[in-house]
Amino acid sequence: MSNEPREYYTAERWQNWIGRLREEEIDPEDEDSARLLLNLQDDTAIAVAKIITDYDDDVLDEETAISELEEIQQVVLSEVEFDDEEKAMLIDGVQTSLMCVFHAAQEFVVGGPAEDGSIEEYIEAAADAEQQDELDAALGYCVQAGTLVIDGQELDIGMADELEFGLVAEWVNGIDSLQTAMRDPEVVEEEEE
Repeated sequence: MSNEPREYYTAERWQNWIGRLREEEIDPEDEDSARLLLNLQDDTAIAVAKIITDYDDDVLDEETAISELEEIQQVVLSEVEFDDEEKAMLIDGVQTSLMCVFHAAQEFVVGGPAEDGSIEEYIEAAADAEQQDELDAALGYCVQAGTLVIDGQELDIGMADELEFGLVAEWVNGIDSLQTAMRDPEVVEEEEE
């Protein structure tokens, strides 16, 4: 293990994204706005993917990997104050998606991938649980699906399109970001103005 801690993500980085959101006119129907939100989400997912990869490569031990994940989670999931209600809702959606990413990463580090069931089965179970208002169970199923994605199984994003709008759809959206990040953990460059 190297003693040189890598910096996976910083509070400053998150604040830069939030600053851009504050400054820009955001219209979720507009491609540039949608891309900004997606980049912000993917950027965090990439940091998570790098921690998992370093854990898998024995660069980080379990305890360090978990504490790195928790550190980013505290930054990214802390409440963001926006005067603009729509922006507040949009960032809340990103945070909701990322919540599942953090839980799945932590579950993977501590327990490895889910043993039985496919990604589809877990997501279907999550959607059923959400309909029954069993949100903890729904999150649990999405987290299991996330551990399988981390393990290299393929999430068919077409599934996400079939989900009714709600928490499960947002969590699956987060898993999709994580899948992209695990395959190509290149940093999303903050675009120069």
